[in-house]
Amino acid sequence: MATVLSRALKLPGKKSPDLGEYDPLTQADSDESEDDLVLNLQQKNGGVKNGKSTLGDPPEPDSDADVAGAAKPHLSEVVPEGFPSEPLGGLEQKATSSLVSYVRTSVFLLTLVISMVLVLLCAFLIPCPPRDLHSTWSRRLGSQGGGDLSPLELADVNRDGLRDVLLSFVTTRNGTEGGGGSQPTADLVCLSGMNGSTLWSSPLPEEAQDVTCLDLMPGSMAKTICLVTGTRKMLSAFNATSGKVMWTLNPNHLSNGTLAAPVVVLPDLDGDGARDLAVLAIGELQPDLCFLLVSGRTGSPVGRPVKYNIVGVGNLIGPQVYITTSGAVYILFGFGNIQAVALRDIFVQAQNRDSSPPSLQIEEPEWEKRRSVNLSELIDVYSDGVELLQLVKAPDANCSSLLITTRQGLVLLRGQDLTPLWKLSLQGLRSQPTPGYFTDDQTLDFLLQTQDGVGMKKMMVVDGGSGSIVWSHSIPCHMKETPTTSAITSDQKSVFLFWAEVLTVASLNSDDAPGAQPLGLYHLYLLHPTFPSILLDLTNTTGIVTASEVGINDIWKDAFYVTRTTGMSPDGHPTSLVISKLSLRWALMEGQMVQLEETTPKIGRGELRRFLSRIKFVDSPYQADEMAQCMLAKPDYFRLIPWIHMLEGESGLPIVL
Repeated sequence: MATVLSRALKLPGKKSPDLGEYDPLTQADSDESEDDLVLNLQQKNGGVKNGKSTLGDPPEPDSDADVAGAAKPHLSEVVPEGFPSEPLGGLEQKATSSLVSYVRTSVFLLTLVISMVLVLLCAFLIPCPPRDLHSTWSRRLGSQGGGDLSPLELADVNRDGLRDVLLSFVTTRNGTEGGGGSQPTADLVCLSGMNGSTLWSSPLPEEAQDVTCLDLMPGSMAKTICLVTGTRKMLSAFNATSGKVMWTLNPNHLSNGTLAAPVVVLPDLDGDGARDLAVLAIGELQPDLCFLLVSGRTGSPVGRPVKYNIVGVGNLIGPQVYITTSGAVYILFGFGNIQAVALRDIFVQAQNRDSSPPSLQIEEPEWEKRRSVNLSELIDVYSDGVELLQLVKAPDANCSSLLITTRQGLVLLRGQDLTPLWKLSLQGLRSQPTPGYFTDDQTLDFLLQTQDGVGMKKMMVVDGGSGSIVWSHSIPCHMKETPTTSAITSDQKSVFLFWAEVLTVASLNSDDAPGAQPLGLYHLYLLHPTFPSILLDLTNTTGIVTASEVGINDIWKDAFYVTRTTGMSPDGHPTSLVISKLSLRWALMEGQMVQLEETTPKIGRGELRRFLSRIKFVDSPYQADEMAQCMLAKPDYFRLIPWIHMLEGESGLPIVL
């Protein structure tokens, strides 16, 4: 009995009648007991009695090996009784099952191959965004034949996602076949932001004082146009993609005047769907100023020139367009002071009629109270030795505040009512303040540079909320004016960039005045508000830096720094002109650390490097947010005139137009 039970427990199922093997698929019902299974086996084999077969065979051995050997059937054995042969339908079912499996496998493999082919086609047909593989490049544009201005602009003219470089310069060329020596000519050149190659070049009739690229026709007809303002009478619009001239203002419309300042952008005054322009011309006598409205689509005047006689001493201020919180449009200008005139008044006089469009009839009550008694059209804004005027975003109001640089210091006016928010007394401030975020209050702060003795400058950061100095340091620098810029990071902080001579331990700790002779090598330093005791030395140059701009690569969250430098001959005349581009994220990892002062705990190079590797740059939020806030604050106004635009000055200054 034990032998039979052992044999039964070793059987996984019933024997297959055709192959003589046990087939699990035809196993007996699981509810059948083990005893029934043993009895059935006994009956099928003729029965077992006292360990002997009923047919007289010798008893089975008890060992497992013998049992296993005896249990192996032969293919040639006759099918035992009780095992029916497999019907023909089972064979047909197996063939059908094999065919279905083959079809399923074929469909799966075919689908996989088609998917792979589609992925490869998409990978080759849809181009990836161009990566700025050239982190640094430098382009020499030949000898510069004079010119005191250094216009520099960044714009994506070839629609590759990277901003390109536009500049104008004066060169010296040989005379024509008729004889004569060299003569200076001006050119407008566009360089690729990828590698510095020339995309296009166009000659100019005179030296340019400003190059501004923007979209004059919003909507489906939008395309980038570059407005070039000359030093005398030239105002032209160029197609930024091809470099071809679209239109040029007829110089006869300026009568005896010359262009005093860059062109400014206005709303669509003539109803042709394009934003219009305004230029300020100055006559031979200083008080004789006139505004000329120009069509942005054709370059033709929109009415006649409008003249204003003003009295002032100092630099020409403006013109700049300012939009109040209620939607009133004013133009700011002046000589050593700031005055405002409503765009409505200029338009009425230019058209020689008494009415104006409803969108220009909006007034700002606090501004209108400041109208002069004897000059009813002019509004006195500020008159105390004004040197520079900037419009900056206000944190607690729509649109802008007025940052005024005077001979005595710095003043910030609230844009709504023109009341001073704070004043800072500071002597020797001549350069334009650079806005950026240094503190944590999300208020724009300002980087300043002042003269601090012979061959020395003092760099300082002023808190935009209170007007107090939050950071300062003296640096050696013999350049009269050096451009300063800033770039915004993803954590709403700004990095500030400025030029100075090499900073060493001796120069930082010595109290002696530096030598009168410049070292001739200038370094680009970066200040991050998280580490105010450290400067990063990014790069250096032997030329004189005349202009710089910071652009953002939105795809790779990187910023690039473009400089315009001019070499100097031994007699002090400018020579070669060089345009250079530097990737800031790359420069941050390769820069040298300059410790201004010891801190506790001490900042290690590894900690600083890990922090710098996580920096990502974004577009300036105070530019995009200001436009959105103005449009949200004045929806009805902007439905009538869909025209607000923001320009960026040489050091990242936001200007609302």
